[in-house]
Amino acid sequence: MATKQTQKRFAPKLKIKKDDKVIVLSGDDKGKRGKVLSVDPTKNRAIVEGVNIVKKHTKPGNNKPGGINEIEAPVNLSNLSLIDPKSGEATRVGRKLVDGKMVRYSKKSGEII
Repeated sequence: MATKQTQKRFAPKLKIKKDDKVIVLSGDDKGKRGKVLSVDPTKNRAIVEGVNIVKKHTKPGNNKPGGINEIEAPVNLSNLSLIDPKSGEATRVGRKLVDGKMVRYSKKSGEII
């Protein structure tokens, strides 16, 4: 009997992109702010500068010393909120059509991001 595989046809549109300024809403790093370094839409996670620091043990090799390094681990996108460019507070993100192009805008101030 053949099993049916469920597969997404496309990755969803995300409200947070690379180089956005975000604030952490929940977790150990609640209230911290940082810049988004990368986003993984398939896993719904993002790496934020200075947030969710973990220690990684690495072996030496290829002219790199080994040791214990501190790196940023991914954070779920549901725990992040975009910072409003006008007020500097957390805001929700909307999409609207401006001059035939879809743009993101801040729901708090109405300013285009």
